[in-house]
Amino acid sequence: MPTLHDYSATTIDGKDQSLSDYKGKVLLVVNVASACGFTPHYTGMEALQKKYGGRGFAVLGFPCNQFGAQEPGEEAEIARFCETTYGVTFPMFAKIDVNGDHTHPLYQHLKASAPGLLGTEAIKWNFTKFLVGKDGATIRRYAPNVDPGDIAGDIEEALGA
Repeated sequence: MPTLHDYSATTIDGKDQSLSDYKGKVLLVVNVASACGFTPHYTGMEALQKKYGGRGFAVLGFPCNQFGAQEPGEEAEIARFCETTYGVTFPMFAKIDVNGDHTHPLYQHLKASAPGLLGTEAIKWNFTKFLVGKDGATIRRYAPNVDPGDIAGDIEEALGA
C-alpha cells in the first residue's frame, strides 16, 4: 500500500518536492485557507511546529479554495499572509484541490487511508487534519473543528513509536 512518501507536491514557492524528504518524521497534513472561521488554527499549528519540530515533527499546509472560496489569493499572497499574520514557519505548498476530479494524488491517498465520519472520504471543510507516522502511513483524520492543541497527545505517541 502506498504511503505519503510515495507522493510529491509543489511548494508554495513553486518547487517540486518529494514527500519522501519527510521519511522518519511525524506529520500533520492540513488543507488550509486564509479567510475561514478556522484560520486561527494557524496559531495552534505553529505552536505544535515549535514544540515538536526539533523532535522530528512537521506541519504541512496545503492551501485550498474549494470551500466558500476562502483561499482566493495567489501563492505569494498566501505565504505573506501566513508569515505576517501567524508567523508560520512550517512548510507550505501550492494551492490544490482536495475533492473532485482534480483532487491532488496525496489527498486521494489520505482520504482513502483515513475515511471520515461514516466512512465518507470527501473533505468536508478547510482545516481537516491528517496525522501521518514516521513510516508515511496515515494514523488518523481530525475534523476541521478539532483544535490543533488537542492533537498533541497523539503527536507525542507517534513521535515515541
